[in-house]
Amino acid sequence: MMFEKRMGRMLLTVIAIVSMLFVSACSSNEATSKNKDKQNSAKEAGTPQNGGTISIGYTQEPDTMDVHKTSMSIVDDIGTQIGGSLLVFDPKTLELKPHLAESYSISEDGKKITFKLREGIKFHDGTPFTAKAYKETFDRLLDPKTGATVVKNLLAGVKSIKAPDDATLIIELAAPTAPVLSNLAIEGFMQPLSKKAIDTHGDKYGRNPVGVGPWKFKEWKNGQSITLAKNEDYKWSKYYFSNKGSAYPDELVYKFIKDYQTMLSALDSGSIDIAANLLPKDAKRYSANPQFNVFEFDRQGMGLTIEMNTENEILKDIKVRKALNMLINKDSIIKAVLQGEGNPAYGPISSNIFGYDKNIEKYGYQYNKDEAVKLLKSSGWKKNSKGMLEKDGKELSFELSSSGQWNQPAQIVQAMFKEAGIGIKIQSFEAGALSEKVSKGDYELTFLGYSYPDPDILFMLFHSSQLGGFNHSRAKNKELDALLEKGRATLDSEERKKIYAEAQKIIVEEAYWAPIYVEKMFFVSNKRVHGLKQSQTTLLFHDSWVKK
Repeated sequence: MMFEKRMGRMLLTVIAIVSMLFVSACSSNEATSKNKDKQNSAKEAGTPQNGGTISIGYTQEPDTMDVHKTSMSIVDDIGTQIGGSLLVFDPKTLELKPHLAESYSISEDGKKITFKLREGIKFHDGTPFTAKAYKETFDRLLDPKTGATVVKNLLAGVKSIKAPDDATLIIELAAPTAPVLSNLAIEGFMQPLSKKAIDTHGDKYGRNPVGVGPWKFKEWKNGQSITLAKNEDYKWSKYYFSNKGSAYPDELVYKFIKDYQTMLSALDSGSIDIAANLLPKDAKRYSANPQFNVFEFDRQGMGLTIEMNTENEILKDIKVRKALNMLINKDSIIKAVLQGEGNPAYGPISSNIFGYDKNIEKYGYQYNKDEAVKLLKSSGWKKNSKGMLEKDGKELSFELSSSGQWNQPAQIVQAMFKEAGIGIKIQSFEAGALSEKVSKGDYELTFLGYSYPDPDILFMLFHSSQLGGFNHSRAKNKELDALLEKGRATLDSEERKKIYAEAQKIIVEEAYWAPIYVEKMFFVSNKRVHGLKQSQTTLLFHDSWVKK
């Protein structure tokens, strides 16, 4: 039907204007010119070889591999290798294309999406991949008993899921929902799960995940690594890969090296082949080394922001929250931490996300120490004999909950606040423990970074229904809630822009966050690994191989 095509274009307009965990973005991008050369290196190196192992270093370890029960982007990264999604983004145009689905259509009222699924696909445990399997997966995700928090938002607005036959999956929406198709392309979080495996392993499924992807879960060594073995039966790779069969290497190993410098040493020594999320200063060093390739990504989301717990007795005061914003010299942090490879952030989404309000750069908080001190004085905070701000005999101080990857910015922020008479105690946590802590509201200040391709992320981050999930700031604003609900139900792109411009203004005015920067992201690979391609925020491995 003509309307189906028109509706598809409207939904794609929302997606394609922009450049998934979460949490990890899912769309694939055309590489920069220097990375195109690296992707062509496989051709220059000869015919792909089977066998061997590719190892990737991360500073984080997953809390679980049950993709319904986590908010960690690394789970989506690894889960992408284990599973697959109904749809994927075209690497060059960013249009949605079928993957596990063969085709799809949208009803005239925009409330029903019908998918025709590919046949001949099996889970790693031999279970057939059917529409019923996907229905069971999504029913589990939406079931309150599962305890899903963040990930269930990816199916927001879904009224029912039907599987009239093995090859037909029908998703019915309560109302047209703009981000639903792009969410269904998040490969790790939105993959089908084997009900047989879930029933077999029960509460231990998170340590025994089963999917339909090119890699099968093999082993998890706590605090060390997760090993995936290639799925020999895999014959349904994404259309943009040259390799249409199973992966070339025998194993893909994710090594968890909490100390960043130790991870770099492992890359130098050859203990790992690839290092994820390097700092710009280190990426520059490796770019001058002929043994390595550097892959560069523009983050779609937020590189670093300070979240403030508005239920905290002191942070309930909006003047204090505004003052903290004004005490942060973004340019200094960008220069020190990113070697200048980033841009100041003034709001909750980056400029390459659809709906970004450019006016935010004018009305967002600028560095102004004197004005910040005036605001604090107007709230009763005065300097004591030690030069610290004090009220009712209590000094102004906060605990900043952080993790190892943010050690440097934490120390810089600590120094900036101290100059104004505010004490900061830095508490460092392992990433999974930090995520759980802040989701419960058990913190005062914390850092956050995220990647996501659509402004609907603001619903997850600030809607009052998301307390206990990603609404770490504990925002409860009826006007903002209404805008965020309207934004996800509006398909007209121009109207949607206006809605999100209003939402951003409220978020900035309420000072729930103190945004700092949006950065470039870097992965570095040893040149023994050939055929790597890149998506929006990570590397793609299905064409990759190692030279023996």
